[in-house]
Amino acid sequence: MSQDNFKKSDPKIEQAAASDEQIQNLHSVLLREKSEPSEGYTPMPLFLLGFVSAMIFIVSIYFIHHRGGLTEGIHEAALIYDPLFDPKTDGGAQVVQEVDPLVMGKRLYTQVCATCHQVNGQGLPGAFPPLAESEWVLGSEERLVRILVHGLAGPVEVRGNTYNGNMPAFGQGSSYNWTDERISYVLTYIRSEWGNEAEPISPEQVTAIREADGSRSTQYSAEELLAIQ
Repeated sequence: MSQDNFKKSDPKIEQAAASDEQIQNLHSVLLREKSEPSEGYTPMPLFLLGFVSAMIFIVSIYFIHHRGGLTEGIHEAALIYDPLFDPKTDGGAQVVQEVDPLVMGKRLYTQVCATCHQVNGQGLPGAFPPLAESEWVLGSEERLVRILVHGLAGPVEVRGNTYNGNMPAFGQGSSYNWTDERISYVLTYIRSEWGNEAEPISPEQVTAIREADGSRSTQYSAEELLAIQ
């Protein structure tokens, strides 16, 4: 083959070479114009946003109609549980219902007092005095009310045994902050349970004794209580 023929290119080969070069140029352009990956978020699709909004609206309507009185009287005592509240009466207005002191007293005693004095009222030997057949429970109402309102500290003799514990205060202003009604319910319950037979104590009695003590903020001792007739 002559040198001239060697230098002379085949048109098909030249066309193929041109096509490869065009492809490479096109790829380089695409690579240059492709945006770099970056952090961010994709906006929520409109149909999904509408669905979520609709669900929130439906749940809100359901809660309003099935809230069980949870938000009634929110301007007075918001979200405070009241076992006497009946949302079905008078359009959701709160009404006063008769309370059984023994039922309410037992509930409060079981929730709080039974931890120390036990469900059977027998207490724990050497630690917590019994309430069943206790001279403090069956005796002076003035003393008993003061024990629960202000607490009792130091040694105390109950049914022939001495206990040196610390009875916390339950009255208003204490950590328990029980109302006079709650105190009367518990005292009425323990004075009529486990074979005890004593008169009930009314909320008015508790209020009168508490007010008579004025601004007292310390616990009573057994000696102080025994001096009260």
